[in-house]
Amino acid sequence: MTDLAGRFRRLWDEIAPVGRDAGSGGYLRYALTEPEVWLREWFREQADRRGMPVHSDGNGNLFAWWGDPAAGEAVLTGSHFDSVPHGGAYDGPLGIVSAFLAVDELRAAGVTPVRPVVVGAFVEEEGARFGVPCLGSRLLTGEIAVERAAGLRDAAGVSFADALGDRPAGADPALLGRFAAFVELHVEQGRALVEQDAPVAVASAIWPHGRWRFDFHGEGNHAGTTRMADRRDPMLTYAFTVLAANKEARLRDAHATVARVAVEPNATNAIPSKVTGWLDARAAEPDTLHGLVEAVRAKAAERARRDGTELTLTEESATPLVAFDGGLAKRLATLLDAPVLPTGAGHDAGVLSAHLPTAMLFVRNPTGVSHSPAESATDADCAAGVTALARVLEELACR
Repeated sequence: MTDLAGRFRRLWDEIAPVGRDAGSGGYLRYALTEPEVWLREWFREQADRRGMPVHSDGNGNLFAWWGDPAAGEAVLTGSHFDSVPHGGAYDGPLGIVSAFLAVDELRAAGVTPVRPVVVGAFVEEEGARFGVPCLGSRLLTGEIAVERAAGLRDAAGVSFADALGDRPAGADPALLGRFAAFVELHVEQGRALVEQDAPVAVASAIWPHGRWRFDFHGEGNHAGTTRMADRRDPMLTYAFTVLAANKEARLRDAHATVARVAVEPNATNAIPSKVTGWLDARAAEPDTLHGLVEAVRAKAAERARRDGTELTLTEESATPLVAFDGGLAKRLATLLDAPVLPTGAGHDAGVLSAHLPTAMLFVRNPTGVSHSPAESATDADCAAGVTALARVLEELACR
């Protein structure tokens, strides 16, 4: 094990147990809950060790500065701490740990940044607690209204504003204007790097994607006394919609997933009065994504008519096609001699790319599995990611 791989492992081990579920082996690091708050304090401690002052933007996002915070043309890097339910260890935290280690590498080499280097930790990237992914970066850039964000509630009814401890501040053009570029390092969420036998890649684009809520309303009734012909069962409409989403996605070479459902009254011996399902849809092109969602909606509506139920469709979030800064991606791919890959996963980098030059680095994931305890990366590949990020930061901030 190289020295850098060993230092990565030691720093990684400081956070590895936090929020880990003993049963599944996955992580329960929901935004602004105890495990994530602990990690946010760890972030502050790491910054303090390095003499990097930490500023919050009032939206839950944290920024640690190497260089004068009042100076412009800063290069931002980092990621997020929060996880999906029972998610993997590397999605998000790898980018933050690697960022601090990249700063260490540059300092050890005697490199002094000409422009500030900033390590960021964005809040609620996954959307697992409050339902809107990349909430922190959307607030910073003004892509979501403060009123809407403040009123978002988790499953227990706690609002984002209450969890934050204050009304979110919203867009901060002055802060955003201090950043000249953003580079996010992330574990790969597929097996392309395994197939190409490369430890690190540069991202080219993020597929357009979004989340849609399907509310199916029917008539609650007794499971034992209601004749089959008399039922208005929204579960039937929901089940048909799940199958329709799968079929329509396959026909379009797109992705559709229904992995979250809520049932009322959720009793074994009662016909549901309401079923809510959330569709995650993604495609390589915007027209394909629109066609997919519209096809699922039309089939669900027709099935609802036959079942005697009612459908309400709500778009909860939508992210357009994100083509990362082509010149920057090419420059970094040449610098690192790394392959260039697209991704179907959303990231804070996708939100920020509409406001400043943005790039992503991927670190090889031998399982190709993400949002699962099976997500992984070797210490050697993580060290390669740190080295790559340090080279990028030196190129962008130190020349």
